[in-house]
Amino acid sequence: MITPINIKGSIRRRLLIMLLGGALVLALGLFFVFQRLAVQLAEESQDNILRASATAILDSASVVDGEIQIDLPYSAFSMLSNVSNDRVFYAIKTDQTFLTGYDDLPFPPAPESGNHEFATETYQDETVRVVVTSRAMTTGENPVRLFIALAQTQDGQASLIARVVRISAWVGFGVFVLVVALALITAKATVAPLVRLTESVSRRGPSELRAVAAPVPVEMVPLVTSLNSFMDRLSNSLSRTEEFIADAAHRLRTPLAIVRTRAETTLMRVEREENRAALKDMIRAIDESSRAAGQMLDHAMVSLRTDSLMKAQLNLSDIVSEIVGRMTPAAELRDIQLKFRLDENVTFPGDPVLVQSALRNVIDNALKFSPVDSCVQISAGTLGQFAFVKVQDEGGGFPTSDLETIIKRFSRGENAEGIVGSGLGLTIASDVAKAHGGTLEIENAQEAGACVSLYFSLV
Repeated sequence: MITPINIKGSIRRRLLIMLLGGALVLALGLFFVFQRLAVQLAEESQDNILRASATAILDSASVVDGEIQIDLPYSAFSMLSNVSNDRVFYAIKTDQTFLTGYDDLPFPPAPESGNHEFATETYQDETVRVVVTSRAMTTGENPVRLFIALAQTQDGQASLIARVVRISAWVGFGVFVLVVALALITAKATVAPLVRLTESVSRRGPSELRAVAAPVPVEMVPLVTSLNSFMDRLSNSLSRTEEFIADAAHRLRTPLAIVRTRAETTLMRVEREENRAALKDMIRAIDESSRAAGQMLDHAMVSLRTDSLMKAQLNLSDIVSEIVGRMTPAAELRDIQLKFRLDENVTFPGDPVLVQSALRNVIDNALKFSPVDSCVQISAGTLGQFAFVKVQDEGGGFPTSDLETIIKRFSRGENAEGIVGSGLGLTIASDVAKAHGGTLEIENAQEAGACVSLYFSLV
């Protein structure tokens, strides 16, 4: 069972949020900067034109026969009208007398002679920009100051600002879109080495525990170093476990075999019936212990090697013939014939240790449950994309109620009472078949006995 992964956040999402947040701030900053700059430029442009127009009017003033005369220059108003279609207002007065223009036009505080004072006022329900300038003049014996106020509405300025704001908005939006595209590319490029490392590791088979040698960014060096160290430790651990299982199998089976041999030798010398019965019970217990220990170690070996199959091209005939040859002496002790028939020459990729273990357990099961003076038929061949070995005995078959559970670990059928076994033989065979892309099938033969079929993938 795979332990659920505790997922918290996403590097790609976090990077995108940071980049997009920065892009949004940048776009908004550009928008407000352009907007402010547009307002300042529009105001400065209008102020400069108002200053030039007011100065032109002021310069046109003259004194004739002790009276101030002003010939309003056309150029002063044409400069204002060329910029926009805004309305223009003016007022001209001295310290005591209003001379011409709009007498209700707001007058900001008058500056010193030659200077200009600007203000934004409301006139005739419109916002106007007003400039005031003054000049000292002499009419006879008494000097006077001449004041000129020139005002212009700001519709044109507002239109200009609105146009610049729209342009600024599009520029900001364009910058945002560009940065979004760059952010997506950057996020993908940043996460790409991690994705490649993940794909490289996930494509490996269970037995591929070699170190990661592909170049990685410097930021990933600690991760890859830890991963390589972990795989190295795991490889050493698996090797030690496999050596331990092999060594344990040898060290357990050898002493038990010696004890059994001595018990049989002693049995031949003992004449008293009660002592003979005790020795027979001892021999049976040794057989059960030896078989249980052997099968448990076989199951551990199968569980270990199925995660790291050491495949080679196997010849099915050679493997079955070798196992039949080894088990024939045990079969002959009970007058059981082992008959092997191969329909064709079959080769397939597989782990020789595991395949031999599976076949040995299936044939051994058939021998255990076969009656004396019977036959065990073994056939092999191909069926579709699978190589198969079928083992059929002439025993009592599988109890119908046990067909669905007999393959489970330590599960034994109702007919196994009194027969030495651990309930792991079919489990081992099933695990090996699955590890080789196949399956194990059990059924009761139509004539008599049980039939067990092992299937191995040909590819």
